[in-house]
Formats: sequence, C-alpha cells, structure tokens
Amino acid sequence: MALNDYDILFARNLETLREEILTYKDEDDLWKLHGDIKNTPANLALHICGNLKHFIGATLGNTGYVRDRDNEFTVKGLSREELLKEIDSTIGVITPVLESLTRDDLNKAFPLDNFGEGRTVGGVITFLMFHLGYHLGQINYHRRMF
Repeated sequence: MALNDYDILFARNLETLREEILTYKDEDDLWKLHGDIKNTPANLALHICGNLKHFIGATLGNTGYVRDRDNEFTVKGLSREELLKEIDSTIGVITPVLESLTRDDLNKAFPLDNFGEGRTVGGVITFLMFHLGYHLGQINYHRRMF
C-alpha cells in the first residue's frame, strides 16, 4: 500500500467525473446553462483538469504544463470524446506525481502562495480534493436536471 492514498482518491473521483460526462444522454447538454448555474458541466470538467494539471502536475511534478484558466471557462463546443481524453490525461499526469510523494514531501510548504502562505503540500492536496468534489457535485446536480 502506498504511503498515501491521494493517487487512488483522485483517480476514483476523476473516473466518477468521466462517468458523469458519459451519463449525459445528449452531448449538447454538457454545454448548456440551466437556471442560476453559471458554468457548464463541460467547462467545469475542463476547470477541474486544468486546476489539477497546474497545481499537482506542473507545480509538484514539474511537468511543464502551462495553465490557461480563462480558457477553461470560455472554450465551447468540444466533443464528449475530447472531454474524456482531457480527464484521462489528467489522471495520467497527476497519478505518478501523487504516487511519488513521501511523508516528508507532504509536510513541506507548498511552493505557491495561492492557498495562503505556509500551506503544506498535504494541506493543498486535501483542498484540491475538496475542490474536485465540489465541482463534481455541481456536475451531478446539473445532469439530473436534464
């Protein structure tokens, strides 16, 4: 068993995201707003992936990924297959980084101050998991409206 289960938890939740995207009967509904919902499920999926590729992949794993956060919310019309490839790519990028973390790594200060000065790597990873879960819940709620 790994030192931490972050890799398993993130992969499981990203697989759940994948299933949510697949469960939409009409692919066009992935790009629809409904009621007071401000972001489409497809844009939220892109945001989740960009967020994880940036903070885990690039920041902790030095993958070289360059985030375009604005694009995560403005791009439109990607196919379901393109969204699924992005989710799969995210799993492929973050899993090796998470698997490589040691107990000492988790207790180190996170290299960026986006989450507050002096936050630990483990604390930021925990926050990122909650962030993923929050948006996953939004997507699930949206899907049930259609």
